[in-house]
Amino acid sequence: MKLSVFVEAGLLGLAAALREPKGHEYHRNPRDSRSPCPGLNALANHGYLPRSGLNIDLETLRYAVVAGFNLERTTQDGAFNLAIAFNLSTSGNSSTFHLEDLRLHDAIEFDGSLSRNDFYLGDNLHFNPAIWHTVATNLGLYKTGPSKEDKYVTVEVAAKAAAARVKAAMAANKHFNASESQMQGSPGTTALYLTTLWDDDAGAVPKSWIRALFEEERIPFREGYNPTTRKQKTAQDLGDMFARVTAVDTGAPKGKRELRWGSH
Repeated sequence: MKLSVFVEAGLLGLAAALREPKGHEYHRNPRDSRSPCPGLNALANHGYLPRSGLNIDLETLRYAVVAGFNLERTTQDGAFNLAIAFNLSTSGNSSTFHLEDLRLHDAIEFDGSLSRNDFYLGDNLHFNPAIWHTVATNLGLYKTGPSKEDKYVTVEVAAKAAAARVKAAMAANKHFNASESQMQGSPGTTALYLTTLWDDDAGAVPKSWIRALFEEERIPFREGYNPTTRKQKTAQDLGDMFARVTAVDTGAPKGKRELRWGSH
């Protein structure tokens, strides 16, 4: 009798730990405005950004990155300022933007996305299962087993998977644009998702967390991700991760230190 009570209590505790925060349950609506970036989309799908994806101002973005991912509040100020400086906004208000506004090619969005097609080849806004399958395979996301490498993605694996995606995109797209945005953004976005999902205890990122973010555009609460118990990641942490990503020998040109959510 006592054992069953303890088991039941344990299961209830586990369910509570994996529950999405009240008011921030995951919900997707195909009519809502969404960006080429799964991180921003996940914040909207959980209601940290407006679920509509519309009329996002700087303070709203700052709130979302802290509440949803426990990043330092100013870590995405640069992305916001670029969106405004490039006149991407279609909101009618020069201090806000809609998520879909970020799809404009080679402003914040760039070729060689991990999960989107290149602009020249078609839809650069929505998740592309075929492209992602190749990236996910290179990340080893479909390998399961008891070892650490079966459960986690390391910096080296992530960097090489990103470089392989860029190489494939360059081969497929004769108009591939290796612009400054692309050169800076490709390793930058890899560093960003690694930092955002980083498991400090494992020194790597759980594969299930990456799949939730990219495949469902969902914050992986159900898989055990809890921003409130994680050490807040700062701009310095992002910069350090960028340095680690670009230090991996992938044969790819090295970009500058520019970290932003534009195209994943």
